[in-house]
Amino acid sequence: MTDASPTNDIPSPASAAAATAASNDNWDLVMAPPSGFMSLNLKDIWRYRDLVVLFVRRDFVAAYKQTILGPLWHLIQPLLTTLMFTVVFGRIAGLPTDGVPQFLFYMAGTTVWTYFANCLTSTSSTFISNASIFKKVYFPRLAVPVATVISRLIAFAIQFTMFLAFYGVIWWRSGRAFGPNAIVLLLPLLLLMMAGLGLGFGVIISSMTTKYRDLQVLVGFGVQLWMYATPVIYPLSQMPQKFRWLLVANPMSAIVETFRYGFFGEGTFSWLHLGYSAAFTLVLLLCGTAIFNRVERTFVDTV
Repeated sequence: MTDASPTNDIPSPASAAAATAASNDNWDLVMAPPSGFMSLNLKDIWRYRDLVVLFVRRDFVAAYKQTILGPLWHLIQPLLTTLMFTVVFGRIAGLPTDGVPQFLFYMAGTTVWTYFANCLTSTSSTFISNASIFKKVYFPRLAVPVATVISRLIAFAIQFTMFLAFYGVIWWRSGRAFGPNAIVLLLPLLLLMMAGLGLGFGVIISSMTTKYRDLQVLVGFGVQLWMYATPVIYPLSQMPQKFRWLLVANPMSAIVETFRYGFFGEGTFSWLHLGYSAAFTLVLLLCGTAIFNRVERTFVDTV
């Protein structure tokens, strides 16, 4: 009588990998974490573009839901800020504005800075604010900060329209003492750079806040300090030469100065400075996206 004991056929790792690869061939979509640090998976953003549109609508509607004035706050906030800057820094402190009407000078800087600051602060809390959604269903997590940047573009359009209205009135009443030039055509590039900077810094901070929650407290305070290191309330030309390189190293400085130069023909404009800001934005965006996708795989364990 022979003893027929059961045998355990344990597949080797190579055969298991081959079986997995063969089974993947039967699926239309295979979801897997990024395979490398620079695996950006940007194609998924386009594949889920309808979801991005829904997130854009959600962000814009939710921001002013159950408010009395609603989207009018997009006009009230920059208008009051501009008036305060005009009185405090223009009238009381007497800061020069390169010959540009003070009200328009401060409104131009406020319009540009507000869009960048909103993009940065909103995207910096992506993982914390959307943790409940991220834990339940799959979609490219980068779609959330991308939608945030796009929704803030709607607010910028409203504020930019107000800027153009005041610009036209003051330009006409001043006897056309200033006017736009060809540099104003760079506005779409400036918008892309502001969005890229806000998104890049935001997703990096968001990735770090999964472990270090203190960064959320520092973001709002840091953005306010950063504004004073950017020529928003003063022109770059008034900075002493020995300290000017510090402002030039700030990638937002060239964007603000280029915006003003395009509409007023006054200020400091340099293709070199603008090229530096563009290169900084591209590198930051690539690194931020890579870090975001890397943290995406394990953030559920830490949030």
